[in-house]
Amino acid sequence: MNKITHPITQGRSPLSHPQHSFAPTPEDGAALRRAFGRFGTGVTVVTTLTNHGPLGMTANSFSSISLDPALVMWAPGRASARHDAFAGAAHFCVHILADTQQDIALHFASQGHDFDGFDWGPATNGAPAFSGCLATFECSTFAVHPAGDHSIILGRVTHVTEREGAGTGLLFDQGRFGTFTAT
Repeated sequence: MNKITHPITQGRSPLSHPQHSFAPTPEDGAALRRAFGRFGTGVTVVTTLTNHGPLGMTANSFSSISLDPALVMWAPGRASARHDAFAGAAHFCVHILADTQQDIALHFASQGHDFDGFDWGPATNGAPAFSGCLATFECSTFAVHPAGDHSIILGRVTHVTEREGAGTGLLFDQGRFGTFTAT
């Protein structure tokens, strides 16, 4: 790994911390993951219904894409045992988690078939839908694109449920969960 460590312009207080630069290579996976982790994201759980029952996966790769048509995207890792089920699903739900739902995020980050203990039911598209989320986007799969070691799954939003006055969303930044505080 080619590393360059140097201070940003001297004399500028908050910006005078050392800087680490590198050209990413396959051997730099941990460093690249750490750098990507500097971008804080919201936390979602994506669900679908398979022949073996409901399936869920925590994802922070979610983004809105288009208003017309209404499209969203997320990107599961191809090495995940759950990847193929989601890449082949006709329908799925994306749940925007509230700051009180860290337990759901942690649970579905490590496994996806056990829905016991969570308040959920079928959405209008048949995919599992959790109650209490800030928003739930019911989607039909619009396209799936290979993207390195992930796949980009585009969903056409067919139905939205939004919880009014629900507080703030669960955030993930530098390997930690947290919340947003306005300045």
